Order: sequence, then C-alpha cells, then structure tokens
Amino acid sequence: MVSVRHICKSYGAVQALNDLNFEVQAGEIFGLIGPDGSGKTTLFRILTTLLLPDSGSAKVMNLDVVHDFKKIRNQIGYMPGRFSLYQDLSVRENLELFATVFNTSISENYDLIKDIYQQIEPFNERRAGKLSGGMKQKLALSCALIHKPAILFLDEPTTGVDPVSRKEFWDMLKKLKQQGITILVSTPYMDEAALCDRIALIQNGKFLQIDTPQNMVTPFAPTLEDYFIYLMQKN
Repeated sequence: MVSVRHICKSYGAVQALNDLNFEVQAGEIFGLIGPDGSGKTTLFRILTTLLLPDSGSAKVMNLDVVHDFKKIRNQIGYMPGRFSLYQDLSVRENLELFATVFNTSISENYDLIKDIYQQIEPFNERRAGKLSGGMKQKLALSCALIHKPAILFLDEPTTGVDPVSRKEFWDMLKKLKQQGITILVSTPYMDEAALCDRIALIQNGKFLQIDTPQNMVTPFAPTLEDYFIYLMQKN
C-alpha cells in the first residue's frame, strides 16, 4: 500500500528526513514512533501529497506522490496532528462538508463511521471548537473516513487526549483494520506502539529499526521505551 525509497527532505540546514526506506502492507497498522522533531509529520505530509520530497520516491497504492497526487487524495484519509476541522461549524456541518468534497453523503457511508459517529451524534449542533479533546478526535476521524478511504494517515491522533479516549480510539482502529483499511499512525507513546502490527522507530529523520513490537523487546530491553532509549544512545 505504501512504498518509500530513499526519501530525503531538508528545511534549510535541518535534515528532516534522511534516506528513508520502508513498505506498508495492505491491511496492517503500521506505527511511526518517535519524539517531537523526529520527522514524523514531514513524512506524513509527503505521503499525503502536501509536501514535495527533495529526493527519492514514494508510492501510495502504487501511485506516485508527485505525479499522481490528485488520484491519491481521492483515496486516502488524513488526520493531521493539529485539529484541522472548521471550529465555527457544527459537528454535523463539518461531516457534511467533508462528504460533499468527496462527492458522497453521510448516509452512503454511514455504516463505516457508525460506531464512531454515534458517540458524538447527540452533539450534532455543537460547534466543533466547543468539543472536548476526545470528541474532536472522533469527529476528525469520522470526517477522514466519510469517503471510505483505502488507507488512513493519522499523525499523532491521541496527543493531548485523556487515557480513556486514547483507549477508545485504538479500539476503533482495530475495528477499521477488520474492515480492510490500512492504517499508518504516528505516536510518541510507547504503549500505543505495542498495539501496531509493525513499527518504525525514528529519530532525527532516520529510522533506527523497523520490526514488530514483539521482536524489538529483548531480555536486554524489557520494554519498547527501554529499547528506543538504547537505540538512540547507540546511534
């Protein structure tokens, strides 16, 4: 579903991404794990066709992110790190707007978002800017899903959200995976990394390792956090 070859990106003297290579298989939850400033958002913006790489190539669903950006945008869902919906529009109005942009309707794909949207549906008339963090998260995910994308890009979707809402969010991701949606998610939380099928540990724009969470936990590093610290010190 995603193939990245030798992607590099700089902002002036800052090397945001340095020769990244990886693939994401259909139907898996792939986690991008790293602290702030490690390059996660830059990579997501390239894969969602919002930013051009300096060099290298990337494909999403076998479509080139530079040459086929219009086709890619119609087939992906994207939740950026910052709340990106219209704060002055109501819950319902935001969802209707996103459905209209993708030439669909809420009723057409309601079954896909039903489990998520029903939790905020009682607040349909409330402005998005007045929602709690967990409710904003559910609305943003509903909007990203309303056109039935084949792949979801979620950039730190649970940062700043309470623990209960974080758990609910990951339960929703598991259900979406069961419906055949491929998910790329970035997070700074090691407990969430353990919920992914595979993860890439990233630091200073470079991958330290890509593997399953289970394979990264060794007798010498009983937790993912210990292992990440070990790799950072080693590199």
